[in-house]
Amino acid sequence: MIDRIRAGLTRWTVTVPLLALVTLALTWGRSLPGAVVAVVAAFLAGAVLAAVHHAEVIAHRVGEPFGSLVLAVAVTIIEVALIVTLMAGAPVKNATLARDTVFAAVMITCNGILGLSILLAALRHRVAVFNAEGTGAAFATIATLATLSLVLPTFTTSTPGPQFNTAQLTFAAVASLGLYGLFVATQTLRHRDYFLQVTAEGELLDEDDHGELPSSREALTSLGLLGVALVAVVGLAKVVSPTIESAVADAGLPASVVGVVIALLVLLPETIAALRAAVGNRVQTSLNLALGSALASIGLTVPAVAVASVWLSGPLVLGLGPTHMVLLALTVAIGTLTVIPRRATPLQGAVHLSVLAAYLVLAVSP
Repeated sequence: MIDRIRAGLTRWTVTVPLLALVTLALTWGRSLPGAVVAVVAAFLAGAVLAAVHHAEVIAHRVGEPFGSLVLAVAVTIIEVALIVTLMAGAPVKNATLARDTVFAAVMITCNGILGLSILLAALRHRVAVFNAEGTGAAFATIATLATLSLVLPTFTTSTPGPQFNTAQLTFAAVASLGLYGLFVATQTLRHRDYFLQVTAEGELLDEDDHGELPSSREALTSLGLLGVALVAVVGLAKVVSPTIESAVADAGLPASVVGVVIALLVLLPETIAALRAAVGNRVQTSLNLALGSALASIGLTVPAVAVASVWLSGPLVLGLGPTHMVLLALTVAIGTLTVIPRRATPLQGAVHLSVLAAYLVLAVSP
């Protein structure tokens, strides 16, 4: 393991993120021909794979659940910066961008990543076993944050449309940040054992058995390269977004599809890392990545756009429509039933994936 890490650090996992960052600098803000877009997409894919590699090095060094937290928070912080930048550039056009991105992240993580992880682990190891205490706490926090931030604005009456007034938005921002901070403290300090892998008999596995730990220098190098790779991933996703927007418009699809595609691209590092963990029967790591990303997306995006709304001239639409509220309620219901038994079969994974499929179909054909 350690030899593979050292070899990786001296080869493509170092050069690809740096080249992707150079590509980002050369293409940012420019109108690109199709051939250049293909090159950008190739570097985007390479940066995603490099990010996964460096996240695994860090996770192996610091252990769970810290490794999953590093990747989830790093991706979300950069994603939030991208959302605020886009909203500042076109406040009216992107009035629903924060809502669409956050809801897409919730659907992709809580149904897509979670469903695929359970399906792969259960097919390979008969059942997917995880720690219900930590997983249940994460899912309950997601349900609360999503309801407070994305459902309530649809029913408030102080302002027209699915929007919060200033006092309501302030409360949602403080509640989101406070609950997310409390969850991180619970996950990493007070009840860290709730987020560690368990055996089929329910015994706690506190340490990984994946060989020699990377050195502190290797872990710090990977931390820096992870940041570079994630900046490249999100930045290159922004670079190709005009091409995506043109393709969506030419196909006659709703504009919200663009947000779904960008969310899928941005969440690729977590997705690949979670699926690799699931194949290795580390289902709790997969769930930490999936649910941690959803929590970070809500807990950091809502406070950020609340602060940004002070100088943004356009409206901030956070409330979901009826169709999306039904999908959110269904996600919470089946997620609760998945978590309670502490283990899951391929059926539960397929159920979550069917909800994601419904969301994607309705995004394309509302």
